Amino acid sequence: MPQAQPTDMGTDRALEGPDQLASADPADWPVAAGWQGLVQDFFASHKGVELLTFLADRLGAGAVVFPPSPLRALELTAPDAVRVVILGQDPYHGRGQAEGLAFSVAPGVQLPPSLRNIFKELQRDLGTPFPSFPVPGGSLTLWARRGVLLLNTCLTVEEGQPASHAGRGWEVLTDAIIGQVSRTGQPCVFMLWGAHAQSKRAIIDQKRHLVLTANHPSPLSALRPPVPFIGCGHFSRAREWRDEHAVAAPSP
Repeated sequence: MPQAQPTDMGTDRALEGPDQLASADPADWPVAAGWQGLVQDFFASHKGVELLTFLADRLGAGAVVFPPSPLRALELTAPDAVRVVILGQDPYHGRGQAEGLAFSVAPGVQLPPSLRNIFKELQRDLGTPFPSFPVPGGSLTLWARRGVLLLNTCLTVEEGQPASHAGRGWEVLTDAIIGQVSRTGQPCVFMLWGAHAQSKRAIIDQKRHLVLTANHPSPLSALRPPVPFIGCGHFSRAREWRDEHAVAAPSP
């Protein structure tokens, strides 16, 4: 599989801390078996090689890149396990925050505002009290292990520079992931929050899947029209739809 040229900075960077990317080699990013063909095809493509070369160049230049495992969503949630898809945009750009899952933060990290609003809506909609949320902090790895694909559309970012890796090739891969779930996965629920996530609606077969849309949970838009996130009722609607379609899935 063609890859970017290897560099000798991997060992040194690994000593800097486990919260950042240490390698531009996809062999260091495990994924569940059902994703392997799609991922290998992407990194063998021209766009995939360009992306790996870009990542290797940025790491070689000393850039701090998050998260440490860009494909963690594909590691924790196999294709045949996907029951719910929640799309984010790109990883958190603060040190220690990103763990490779959309909206999720590493254990012990203070809740970002958008994630806090997700928890508020979950409590309002399903009556789930805050203490039963993933603890400590806002790590959503339990959701991922139970069939919630927490997929950012861009999978790396540089420290303090939001959207710094947008348009570099990750979107080609994540569009393919969304397409695979839409075509071959069992019927599931897509939660598209905000304009960026909703731009992926054309990839989704809405005859097979439930597609729910609302404003982004960011404080800037969570309470604003046209569809405020707070009050959208997506969690209860997803539960009802799964029950109607006999789709076995956990409640977030």
